[in-house]
Amino acid sequence: QVQLVESGGGLVQPGGSLRLSCAASGSIFKINDMGWYRQAPGKQRELVAAISSGGTTNIADSVKGRFTISRDNARNTVSLQMNSVKPEDTAAYHCNAFVISRGSDYLFRGNDYWGQGTQVTVSS
Repeated sequence: QVQLVESGGGLVQPGGSLRLSCAASGSIFKINDMGWYRQAPGKQRELVAAISSGGTTNIADSVKGRFTISRDNARNTVSLQMNSVKPEDTAAYHCNAFVISRGSDYLFRGNDYWGQGTQVTVSS
């Protein structure tokens, strides 16, 4: 089993900065894509940013130029640096990872995992 634990959410003023972090632990052979999604009340979950194991990033247009995603493959962590935040960035932010694990049958399998989420509130 794999666990994803997020940290770094909170209350921030418009124009401010916040850094979210996510650490994966458990039965991990390799992590492919990692990313951050967000869900505001009454809205669907949407991709914020994703990063491949090789460092290729995919950033949502709504946050491009303001948010940066990075990862540390050795530590199985992914971070989201949020700058120039806006009230519309308010949401629960969830970490996501596609993890390759080896089972007790010695076969490798890939599964999608989600963190519990961390709340980001942008308000003055």
